[in-house]
Formats: sequence, structure tokens, C-alpha cells
Amino acid sequence: MAHYRFQSRTAKGEIHAGVLVAENATAAASLIRGRGEFIVQLVPTANKDGAESTLSAILNYSSGPSAKDILDFTTQLAVMIRAGISIRAALEGIAEQTTNPKFKRILSQIRADVEGGKSFSDAIGRYPKLFGPLYVHMVRASEMSGSFAKMLDRIAGYLSQEIETRKMVIGASIYPGIIALMAIGTTVFLLTFVLPQFAGVFKGKEDALPGPTRFLMSLSAFMVQYWWILVLVGGGAVASFLAFIKTEVGGNWWDRFKISMPILRRMFRALYISRGLHTMGELLNAGVPMLDTLQITADVSGNRHYRRLWRSVSSAVRQGKKVQSQLQKTTLLPRAVIQMVGAGEESGRLGETLDEISHYYAKALKDAIKSVTGMIEPLMIVVMGGVVGFIAMAIILPIFKMSNLVSGH
Repeated sequence: MAHYRFQSRTAKGEIHAGVLVAENATAAASLIRGRGEFIVQLVPTANKDGAESTLSAILNYSSGPSAKDILDFTTQLAVMIRAGISIRAALEGIAEQTTNPKFKRILSQIRADVEGGKSFSDAIGRYPKLFGPLYVHMVRASEMSGSFAKMLDRIAGYLSQEIETRKMVIGASIYPGIIALMAIGTTVFLLTFVLPQFAGVFKGKEDALPGPTRFLMSLSAFMVQYWWILVLVGGGAVASFLAFIKTEVGGNWWDRFKISMPILRRMFRALYISRGLHTMGELLNAGVPMLDTLQITADVSGNRHYRRLWRSVSSAVRQGKKVQSQLQKTTLLPRAVIQMVGAGEESGRLGETLDEISHYYAKALKDAIKSVTGMIEPLMIVVMGGVVGFIAMAIILPIFKMSNLVSGH
């Protein structure tokens, strides 16, 4: 539950003020209206129990606003505008309850720009890293059409889905990542702490040891003596890979790899198709011009190959061609999607059609993530079991061999 400071006016003109507790701003506004009063001001405030702790402020001090901060801001602003609160008062109220110092300063500057006569879209346009082109263009379209609160709701829905998608993709990689770290950690522990304990037992009998055991003993001795070389090589390899994929050639290869690798291909293609079509649909439904829509869709695609696709569509549309005509030349979109885009284009309902397709692919993305996770988990367990089993076999096999020799003798 959240706390809201309010001012309200009765039908007789009396002003009431105070703090009320509600689940959200919409519920708080409903409580005030339920008493037959008109809302003059309604802004979130810190909980009385000190929920806005000093520790939270310290943790947020050095970090910029997150995607969740932008989503919360958009949702609160939409509720306040719908409740009849002026944008200046809404920005002031949200800035007051924001715990992130950087975001507080940004909101204060946006409020100052609005008070100075700038439009809200121009004010937030000064911060492209926080409010991307999609956000700015949709707000600008709503300012011209007079549907500001409704458009903020659409933007909040878009941001919420993007955050949810990002969480799903990250979540799908957490468990396999943990298994991989456990496999590496277990292997390193066995080679550097367990296997050296058997070095004295096998000393002088190296020629009689099986090949796997001799290999692991040599590897163990190298890791114990030259572990720093492995750390440097491993760190250098990771740093080199990250630097490589940031280059144009490396980035092209990495983006192509993600949409071509058999296990991950389905998930990444669903991600890029859903994101592109959802962005395009939202912008068209908001009244953003087609050329601007295609350019923004390309910028937020998240993959160089899909970015080039949408830019090529933009060039074709600029020449007077239809969207479908350019999409038919690519293999990055399924034929069924291209046909539905063409149908929406012919009927004049392209925005609605894209919304429907993007919703389908959002569900397909969830299914793909479950499928990928379901395949990777047992694969990682088998690999981990195989590595540990190989090491155990290499240790136990010579012990059994020597025991047989002793008993036979």
C-alpha cells in the first residue's frame, strides 16, 4: 500500500487536505471521488513508517534511472493527468517522492522546461537515453491529438512488456549459467585440491598409469603451478570476445549467430520479431508517420540484421513502394507474417494487424524460452556429470589396478 497527499474540494467549495493510504493512485482518486469531492492535488509521498530508507537512497545515488523507474514514472503521470492534475503539479509530485537523486534532478529540469513554455515531448527529448524515440514520438502525437493520458497508458504497457521480455530472456539463462559455473568450479576444485592428494600415491608409477590419469595429473600440476596464466588467458579471451562483438564485423557475426544457432534460433527470432512488430504497431496506432515509425523500429530492433531489414523497408516506402513488397525479399520474417502485414496494409488496419501479430509472437517467445530452458538444463547436467565422472574414473581406475596387482601378488 502507498501513501498519497491530497487536496480536494467539496461541492460547497470547502477545501480538504490530508494523507490517505491506497493500493495505487487510481484507487486513491476513487476514494476521494467516492466522497463526492473534486481532486485538486494528488501526489505520492513517502510512507509514514520510513519506507524510503537512507540505505535505499545510498544504493541509488550513483546509478541512473532504470527502465523500471521510467515505467513507474509513466504510470504515475498517466494516473495523475487522468485525475485532472496539471502536468506541472504531477511532475513536481513525482519528483518529490523519487528516491534516485539523478532522476529527481532530471524530473525537476523537465518540470522547469514545461513551465518555461516547452512541450512535454520537447522537454523529455533532451534525455534520449531515458526517453527513447518511441516514447518521444508517441507523446508528441498525443499532444497533437489531445489524448495525453491514454497515450501514456499505451507507453506504459509497451515499457512493461519490454521489461517483462528482458526478464524472461535473462531468467532463461540464469539456471544454465549456474550449472555451468558449478561444473567449472567442481572441475577446478577436483584438479587443484583433490587430484594433487593422489600425486604421492602415484609417484614413481607414472608409466603404469592409464592415459586419462596421466593427462589429468599433468593438467593438475600445470594448474597448481601456473594458475595465474590460466586466469590471464581466460580473462583475455573473454575481454577479446566482448571487444570483438562490439566491432561492426564481430557484431554482425554475433547477431547472425544468435538467429542461426539451432537451439537458440527460435527464441531470438521470436524476440526480434515481437519487438519490431510491437514497436511498429504502437507507433502507427499513435498516429506517428510511417517513415518515422520504420526508422524507430529499426533503432530498437536489437539486432543488426533486423535493423537493416527495417531500414530497407523505410527506403522502399520512401520510394512509394508498399511495406509488404520489401518484406517479401527477406528470410528474417516467416511468410505467414509477411502475408498478414500485406493484408493489414491493404485493409488500412496495419497498426491493429501488427498488434495482433506481436501478441502472438510474445506468446511464442515465452514458449520458446521454456523450450530452450528445457533443452539446455539436461544438456548442462549431462556435460557436468560427464566431466566429473571422467575425473573420478581417472582417479579410481589406477587405484583398482594397483589393488588387483597387490592382491594377485
